[in-house]
Amino acid sequence: MYTAFIFDLDGTIIDSEMIGLTALQATLKEQGIDKDLDSLRFSLGIPGLKTLEILNIADIPTTLESWMEREKPLLKNVPLFEGIIEVIDQLPKMGIVTSKTAEEMDNSFYLLNIHQKFEVIVCASDTKRHKPYPDPLNLGLSLLHCEPNQAIYIGDSIYDMRCAHAAGVDFGLALWGARSTDGFDEAQYIFETPGDILKLMNG
Repeated sequence: MYTAFIFDLDGTIIDSEMIGLTALQATLKEQGIDKDLDSLRFSLGIPGLKTLEILNIADIPTTLESWMEREKPLLKNVPLFEGIIEVIDQLPKMGIVTSKTAEEMDNSFYLLNIHQKFEVIVCASDTKRHKPYPDPLNLGLSLLHCEPNQAIYIGDSIYDMRCAHAAGVDFGLALWGARSTDGFDEAQYIFETPGDILKLMNG
């Protein structure tokens, strides 16, 4: 049915979301800004720069650097979601479209040494506009030489779904990362476990 499987990264392949949230919370607290983790969940799925703009942070460059520095040692040991590698090993053409910058990828995902399994990796630094705009996914499709109706984008956030649909691509919710289907009525698929993705190949 699909010739290309494109994945989000955080909350879909790697279980990194709490690392990012707690590092952001600590960085803000250092500036006298108290936020509970739930109030920061909006940041999941968008670049850090956009997050700090939404929070109306005065000194964004310094705050972003502090946030990334807090994340860096934690991301070196970021875990993969259970079963995701076994699924990746069975899929055909694959790519990643992530809101992480190239520098963040160097400090986290690339250390896992599985990036070579993917033909294409699009980072936040590769496009001017980011999710929920279609630009990063459009770039991924172009690099994979794939039409929108031949691909599926798998992610865990509303931004992922909006990006997919804006690009004319079907969306599959990674429920193991999203933990709730609230707000995902327009998702073409709900995958409870990574293994459910393989049903698209067998069905």
